[in-house]
Amino acid sequence: MRKLENAKRLYSPRRMKPTRAILHVDMDAFYASVEQRDNPDLKGKPVIVGWPGNRGVVAAASYEVRRFGVRSALPMHAAMRLCPQAICVKPRMQQYKDVSRQVFAVFREFTQIVEGLSLDEAFLDISQSADSIDAAVTIAKLIKARIRETTQLTASVGVASNKLVAKIASDLAKPDGLSVVTLERTHEVLDSLPVRRLPGLGGKTGAKVDALGIQTLGQLRVAADAELWPIFGRYTQRVRERAAGIDDRAVAPDLEDKSISAEDTFDIDIANPQRLFAELARLSELTCTRMRAKRLVAACVTVKIRRHDFATFTRQKSIAPPTSETRTISNVAQELLAGWLNEQPRARLRLLGVGVSHLTLADQLELFQPPGACNTPAPDGVANVCISPSSA
Repeated sequence: MRKLENAKRLYSPRRMKPTRAILHVDMDAFYASVEQRDNPDLKGKPVIVGWPGNRGVVAAASYEVRRFGVRSALPMHAAMRLCPQAICVKPRMQQYKDVSRQVFAVFREFTQIVEGLSLDEAFLDISQSADSIDAAVTIAKLIKARIRETTQLTASVGVASNKLVAKIASDLAKPDGLSVVTLERTHEVLDSLPVRRLPGLGGKTGAKVDALGIQTLGQLRVAADAELWPIFGRYTQRVRERAAGIDDRAVAPDLEDKSISAEDTFDIDIANPQRLFAELARLSELTCTRMRAKRLVAACVTVKIRRHDFATFTRQKSIAPPTSETRTISNVAQELLAGWLNEQPRARLRLLGVGVSHLTLADQLELFQPPGACNTPAPDGVANVCISPSSA
């Protein structure tokens, strides 16, 4: 009992100082809502935006089809089994990007401190404009109204004193919701939520936490080290703090492209190396075309590899001087893939991707001053190479 009381005092709202006013804005079923807006015949009907075929996945699901259990990233064949009457629409990425630009333009009418997470989701720091919770709520309402006026779409907004709680809040009253979690109500709101609501807690890790009998964020924030350390190790303290709604991260404004990439999921797994290298060359060309269109050059090349069993790997290598030349990028990508295939010569792949990072404006790059290498340290004895395999 004493340990529980100590934990409660440690993570009391008094420790979480209200220094900021943060919004998390999340467009409601964005891709599907754009399709329903542009085609009135789809209004009120179960709509799935996604790629057809055996390897197709759901990119977005309207709220009408979510009632049947259809969610983003679900295989298309599984989605159609859940809702045979669903209407499938192929994605129109350029249209979604155009609408996204309108939405982000609305954000910047109210603040320049905007951190985009995707086309339809962003954090906004409105601390300079909102000196009270009432002012923050007023701004949130104005943003929702401007988005609807500009795009005829709805957004859900979470209002809180930090990014973590704002993100959790935005999901509490979807669609077209506005949820406010003040500092004093943080535990009241978060404690009863399932642990899976904690952003960043993956399915496998969440299952391990569930197995301990820890089902809510309130239980997680007061759990003992002996329970959590085998799962989270040195991150145990941080996990408890997140469950308590403690988050000191600042909203990081979008100042430049961090990376550019192109990837493709194959209809049938590919094991033939010649075909894989041909696909890689095509993806390299697409990536470089996108890079040149923005007058950028890259100092790091990444290859994304997904096996037939969904295990996913990445291989990276830094290059100097930075370039947007297709031949150079393609050669590096093929070198990385060849190295991986040497390790797994009989692997069948379902996805390949090529990405570039450490981007610099081509006309601003200083001669003889290449930017830094990839973030991942090179293994001993390997110069300027970053190798970072990860599980899907």
